[in-house]
Amino acid sequence: MPHSMTGFAASEVSVGAERLVWEIRSVNHRFLDLGFRLPEDLRGIEAELRKRIGSELSRGKVDCTLKVVAGGAAAASRATIDESQLEVLRELESRVHQRFPAAPPLTAAEILRWPGVLVDESPEESTLTEPALLGFAEAVRGLRAAREREGQRLAELLRERLAAIGTLMTGMRDQLAAAAPRYRDRLRERLARLDIEGNPERLEQELALIAQRTDVTEEADRLNGHLREIGHVLGLAEPVGRRLDFLIQELNREANTLASKVQDDELARRAVDLKVLIEQMREQVQNIE
Repeated sequence: MPHSMTGFAASEVSVGAERLVWEIRSVNHRFLDLGFRLPEDLRGIEAELRKRIGSELSRGKVDCTLKVVAGGAAAASRATIDESQLEVLRELESRVHQRFPAAPPLTAAEILRWPGVLVDESPEESTLTEPALLGFAEAVRGLRAAREREGQRLAELLRERLAAIGTLMTGMRDQLAAAAPRYRDRLRERLARLDIEGNPERLEQELALIAQRTDVTEEADRLNGHLREIGHVLGLAEPVGRRLDFLIQELNREANTLASKVQDDELARRAVDLKVLIEQMREQVQNIE
């Protein structure tokens, strides 16, 4: 079953007062293009993250973001005061007051802002590494599930277009079989309007040349072959985007050749309808992994 390259997933893991929140977004791309936004303390695990997601996905532009979130109460609970720095600051304030007795005392806010007084005891990298990897694995599973659901929808749309093209080609085959008599009648009508007596042998030669120039049997057979191959590829359990893209190009090439050969107005309209359906398929295939 084809997978889409478009998807979104998120996961969350708690580590004490911290929450590790992963968000992964992906869109279509020719290759696998990975981007990571990580806290500075966790930059060391990026290589492992690339390895893990690379084993799960083959194409797409994927942006992975990790946020370490703590509420106000949690942030306050992990902060401590360095008593030695308080003593240093008290001594400095005492010396200043000896020189400047009128100087106002330090406020609590000023003391807390003094470098080194307030110590933020964030979890160490080693404490966050394993939870971060677990949360990432969960988010990647969610992304794969989202891409699979979208891929199923795209596969259904492609099969609908395949059925429509098959119906269109069946109708065109019936019209192509009746094209030669229509060409003959049209040529005779023109000769009659010109009041010219056509040479039967010469008339048949002209009709044979027209039939040869407008014969699209080979193109129709190749189109039907490509349609069958696309139906087969849609059932494969592997990345099929590039194969489908190639087959759509071949469909479009045969449709262009067919459209350039037909001389009948109704056939020309059907050829345009055929190209419209192929273009719709091409747009959908661009999002398949």
